[in-house]
Amino acid sequence: MKFAAPLGLFILLSAFLTAGLRLDPHEVPSPLVDRPAPAFNLAQLHDPDRTFTPRDMLGRVWLLNVWASWCVSCRAEHALLTALSRAGVVPIYGVAYKDTREQALAFLGSFGNPYVLSIQDVAGRAGIDYGVYGVPESYLIDKTGVIRFKQIGPITIDVVENTIVPMVGRLSR
Repeated sequence: MKFAAPLGLFILLSAFLTAGLRLDPHEVPSPLVDRPAPAFNLAQLHDPDRTFTPRDMLGRVWLLNVWASWCVSCRAEHALLTALSRAGVVPIYGVAYKDTREQALAFLGSFGNPYVLSIQDVAGRAGIDYGVYGVPESYLIDKTGVIRFKQIGPITIDVVENTIVPMVGRLSR
């Protein structure tokens, strides 16, 4: 009997660990999916006297990409975002996250600009509202302003072909 409690605890702990090992570490559930995109009103990167808010996009399907000039993974996904933008599949709007205007503009000048426009989230407040874990992160937002998909980490060709493009097609109808 004195071994029953530790044995039961060991079995319970083993069950939790086994279940945890079967989870995909890249899939972090977001409470924002299928909920309205949080509101913000931030200065545009190229024209700081003008602002942008998600309300401006009502009636359109769009992709919000959170990036930074200091982010190595953002550089890795940038060519794919540029190709996606050129293909005209979905308009891409950028959020320069915790970045200076000068560094963000230099990044876009060096690597190209796939964004319809970028905004600045210098303090990271919009990022907090969107549940940003780190950059890059992307959100596919439908015509009614509801987040339908969240990509944590760089967008890959697999995500573009098997998730984003089909979802944009369905949401655009």
